[in-house]
This record gives sequence, structure tokens and C-alpha cells, in this order.
Amino acid sequence: MRPAPLSPEARTRALRELAAAPGLDVLVVGGGVVGAGAALDAATRGLRTGLVEADDWAAGTSSRASKLIHGGLRYLEMLDFGLVREALRERGLLLTRLAPHLVRPVPFLYPLTHRGWERPYVGAGILLYDAMAAGHPGTPRHRHLTRRGALAAAPGLSPDALVGAVRYWDAQVDDARHTLALVRTAAAHGALAVNRARVVDYLRDGERVVGAVVVDGETGERTEVRAKRVISATGVWSEETQALAAASSVRVRASKGVHLLVPRERIDSTSGLILRTDKSVLFVIPWGRQWIVGTTDTPWDLDKEHPAASAADVAYLLERVNRVLVDPLTPDDVEGVYAGLRPLLAGSDERTAKLSREHVVGTPVPGLTVVAGGKYTTYRVMAADAVDEAVRGLGLVPASVTAEVPLLGADGHAGLWNRRDAVAREHGLTVEQVERLLGRHGSLIGEVLELIAADPALAEPLPSSDAYLRAELVYAAAAEGARDVGDVLARRVRVAIESADRGVDSAQLTAHLIAPVLGWDANRAAAEAEAYRAGVRAERKAQEQPDDESAAAALQSA
Repeated sequence: MRPAPLSPEARTRALRELAAAPGLDVLVVGGGVVGAGAALDAATRGLRTGLVEADDWAAGTSSRASKLIHGGLRYLEMLDFGLVREALRERGLLLTRLAPHLVRPVPFLYPLTHRGWERPYVGAGILLYDAMAAGHPGTPRHRHLTRRGALAAAPGLSPDALVGAVRYWDAQVDDARHTLALVRTAAAHGALAVNRARVVDYLRDGERVVGAVVVDGETGERTEVRAKRVISATGVWSEETQALAAASSVRVRASKGVHLLVPRERIDSTSGLILRTDKSVLFVIPWGRQWIVGTTDTPWDLDKEHPAASAADVAYLLERVNRVLVDPLTPDDVEGVYAGLRPLLAGSDERTAKLSREHVVGTPVPGLTVVAGGKYTTYRVMAADAVDEAVRGLGLVPASVTAEVPLLGADGHAGLWNRRDAVAREHGLTVEQVERLLGRHGSLIGEVLELIAADPALAEPLPSSDAYLRAELVYAAAAEGARDVGDVLARRVRVAIESADRGVDSAQLTAHLIAPVLGWDANRAAAEAEAYRAGVRAERKAQEQPDDESAAAALQSA
């Protein structure tokens, strides 16, 4: 199976084919991780499948998560054993079979703060956690540490903050690139995938939904897409997309989660941290040369397209993490900030941290299936459940096979990793550069290296970060569906959150490199670079505001 690039030409072709007779079996609305997963699930069952996304792939929640693939250790305390067992099974699949190039194990310390009862209590929970994962390998087992052992592993922790610790393992992922890999894999299996394509109405035959009206966000052209079944996987927009069909059976609430990125040297530790707070838990997650600190969990009733981090959010996270650090962090240490919205199933409890993370699948009107809620880790289960529900009545449809379908870049990754020294020599790169490319592209690294072979200047790093090569910018537009500077810098490479300049210093170069691929002239390229810089200025201004309302207003100014 040759990779199906999400090229500009492929997008144009897919838009045309979406409207072609006799129509689709399944149209999936929403290009986040669940929608992408549903498109892959449907396509690998042999169904004629379409996938449309109003913005960019993973532009919403699926690029702004904690970047963890985990069983949800804290759900054990809620006695939600089924959710934990399911998530640990999915974690094992992703680590060993589906996406070993994108998902990797990561250690965490759970500091103990009470003598006597806490170690057996926490230890029993983590022992059960490991036991549930026993049939799904991929991570080492936990270990108990004394206070001295914990401080040796994490010298940055204050000695007064713990009496001991337990080290356990979970996994992490670049969420945006993983979602993109799902889209590309679905396209390789025949799905017609189009971003910047908004559903503005549903087609009806009586009460039954029989397709959708899709507007190309770049040309304004309207296309009627006929489909036997429509699946809405729109996350926090679930109620709005149901309203197009005059339905409201699935209700969700948006909860804002804010994360900070700080330099790795500012917290001296060999492991991530999981810390209890008065509301939930706080993670300190190793991420390349940085730590991700998060997250908040607060209701959000403002613009869902642009959730904003405020000064209060930043202060909350810093205050909580500083409680356990020898050398407290300051606002000047914060190099990146991002905010995302969790689609929580609506409930009677006003505290969003207590609302269910489990998912629901419903059919509010005939022909329309809605999937909402859930956790990033269990996206594949949510997708399979949604397709199962949608295809009822379509005749004999095969069961889901996605547990056996590696994502593009997975096959052959292990062999290339073992040959990384040779690959580096062959292409004039450092071993570290090849390792990073393999961690983002897996066995598709050859397609990026071909660009460098054709133009050696593309082996140069970006001005904003030497962790990324210029070839990756070109590749993002030519093969990964990027349609503007923000798509590239925020989701194909992650300098928008990882670099102190938020990618501003790379905006003009990015526009210049992708302009020939996207057919831009010099004026358009300059305008696109300035639009990106204006967005960053607005984000920085928002993060200076004291509350959500003023932060949202500052962000909308761009």
C-alpha cells in the first residue's frame, strides 16, 4: 500500500469525488482523532468513506491535549475499572502495533506525602494498574522508591514535598501528528479526506439524513455530498452539528485545559511527575527539551474555535507546581502556552472535573450518528462504536479491523531505527536529526529525505528551532495537507508551542517554502506570514489578561 499524500491536488480531486454518484456509504464530519479514527474504521471495512473537517486536521482538541496515552490512573480511585482496562488495552496496541513510531513509554513519579497509609493505598492502585495492563505489554512495571531514592531520581523536588514515591510508566504521543497519521492512513485505504471543508446543512429525505452540504472554506464553493450514513464526530461542537438536523440528543460541555511548556533544565528530574491538586491531578510531562505542565479544568462558554489561556491560568499552574519544587518557576520560564477544550458529556454536576470522560454514541435522527465524550487514548474504540451504530441496516458489513491496521509509518520503523547511524551517514545528517525524523514520520522518513536529496538546503534547521528541518515544511504542504503557515508551524511541526518565539521567526521562511506548493505569489506569502505573526501577538496579549472574557476578546482581535 503506497502512502496517499494529502497533496493540494489530492484535496481538489477528493472534493470532486465526494459529489460523484452514487454517493458514499459513510460521511464522517470532524477531523479530530475520533473522526479520523472513524474514517479509518469505515474505510477498512470496505465502505465508501468521506471525511471532512471545517478547519485543519486536529486543529481543535486533538492538537491541544496533554499528549498522554494512558489508562487514567486516577479513574481507578473512581472505581471506573472498565474505562481503565479499555484504555490500557489501547495503550498497548498503540505502543506495540498501531503506532510504535509515534507513541513511546514515559516514566512518572507519584510523590507520597503521608507516612503509613498512603504507600500501601497508592501502591495497591498502581499494582492493579500494572496487572490490568499485563496482557498488553509496552511499558515496564512500577517500582517503590524511598524518599532518598525519589530525590535521587528527581533532585528538583523539594525534600519537604514527599516522604517517598512510586515510579510507574505510561505513554505519550504527539497528538497532532498521530491524528494526521490516522487521516493519511484512512486516505491510503480509499477514504476521501478534505480539510477546510465545512458542513453547513444536512441533506434530508423526509426525516432521514442522506448527506450534507459542504462548503469549501477556500473557494466558497458548495457541494452536495450524498451518503447512506453520516457520522458527526465534532467534539465540543456536537450540539451545533446536531442542531443542523433539528436534533439535540447528545449534550456536551466544554472544559478548558491549559498547558505550559518550560525548559527541561528548569526542573531537575529523570521522570515526569503526577501531583494531586485540590480539584484533580497535575502532570509534569517530559517533552523533548521541555516539560509540559498541565492541566487546568474549568468551564468554557465563550468562542469554542479560539479557547484562550489567561494570566490566571498560567498563575494557577505555576503556583501548583511550585509547591513541590526546590527552585520555583516564574512566568519568565514559560516558553509556550496552549489551551484546548475537552468535550465532556453533560451532567448535573457543575464541576467539570467530575463529569464523565466516557463516550456516548447516539442516533438523534435516522441516518445521523453522533459520537461524543471519551478520552484521546480510547479514540479507536469510540470510532468503532460509532461505525457499528451507523451501519445498522446497511446489510452485511464486516466488523472493525483497526486493531490490526498499523498507521502509515509504523511498518518498517523498527528496522530503520536500528539503521539510524547508517541513514544519517547516507544523507549527511546527524543521528539525532534522524532519530527526530523517525519519531515524527516513522518509515515515511524516506519521503522527507528525498526532498533533501533534491535540494540540500532543505536539510537546514528552522530559525525557531533546530529540532525541525526545512524539508518538513515543504513536506507538510506537499503531502500532509497543510494549507497555511499556521497548519505547518502549529501542527506539522510544533514550534508554535515549543519555541520561545512561538514560531514567529520561522513564519516568513515557511510561507516562502510552501508558496510554490500551494500556488501562492509573493504578496500572498507575505500576507500569510503576517497573519501568523498577528495570531501569535494576539495569543501573547490574551495570556496577559486577568480572566477568560478579556483573554477571549484579546485573542479574537487577530
